[in-house]
Amino acid sequence: MYTQQIDRRCEDETHEEEIIRVDDDILYDQDEDTDSVSLTTIPDDSLIVRIMDIIGAMILIILFAPLFIIISVLIKLDSKGPVFFLQKRCGRHGQEFYIYKFRTMVEDAETLKKGLKNGVDGPFKMREDPRVTRVGRFLRRWSLDELPQLFNVLKGEMSLVGPRPLSAEEMTRDAKWRRIRLMVRPGITGLWQVKGRASGRFIDWVRYDIEYVMKRSLLMDLRILLETIVVVLSGKGAC
Repeated sequence: MYTQQIDRRCEDETHEEEIIRVDDDILYDQDEDTDSVSLTTIPDDSLIVRIMDIIGAMILIILFAPLFIIISVLIKLDSKGPVFFLQKRCGRHGQEFYIYKFRTMVEDAETLKKGLKNGVDGPFKMREDPRVTRVGRFLRRWSLDELPQLFNVLKGEMSLVGPRPLSAEEMTRDAKWRRIRLMVRPGITGLWQVKGRASGRFIDWVRYDIEYVMKRSLLMDLRILLETIVVVLSGKGAC
């Protein structure tokens, strides 16, 4: 079973005793046995979605090519360190890959993280993170730091729409949520990003991830893409 592969691949660096279970009555449909959810119980990745991903990513890369160059120069002028930030994340079926982002933090950000307090009750996120550079704050404000993930989409590691890609350590709070969200490719944008990102509540993150996986369709993806434009322009939930 793929679900078994997911748990093995993405729990290499986690500890089962750290898992904090969220109230199933709130998050999971009582008429559905989420313990037995498999790839056959959710909408399959269709060829048309993959084609849309490839065409969409190629068009956006071409359109934003000048912006890639400008952002790269600004990052190098603003602070020490590489232009791109690479970090290991868990993809579909628990397959790990390196996500690409424009670097928005100082060079020793991971070391400094140990002394900071999480601003939400889920995976680490701070609204006023002192590690973020001046250029990085602007990039995050308009979600421009996510643009390099278009190359992850071309490689088949991500989709334009899907659950936010997380590392193994960020998925220890709820085993069912982890198993379900890893049944699909992670996305550059998704239902949580357009509906619940500003709330800062882990329970909303879980709810929207599960809702997307169980109900996803081409029409739903197109709607999320359109809503993403509105959310980005409004700066809602950006940090």
